[in-house]
Amino acid sequence: MSTVAEISNALTSLNDAELRQVEQAVISLYRQRGTGIIYDDAYGVWTEEDQASAAAEVFALMDKAEEQSKPDRKP
Repeated sequence: MSTVAEISNALTSLNDAELRQVEQAVISLYRQRGTGIIYDDAYGVWTEEDQASAAAEVFALMDKAEEQSKPDRKP
């Protein structure tokens, strides 16, 4: 089993306070590394990966809306 899978599995047994501690530890690591951080405040960090994921979701919604707004064309 991979380390990430082991960690993910262990997270399910933590209570809310413990999860917050884990979240703070991860945020601290992001801050220490400083790579890919676009925004950093008291609530956490916003990374390049977060930005790309959010943009992809928005573009998919825009594409779907555009397709739905096109009138049906018959050949």
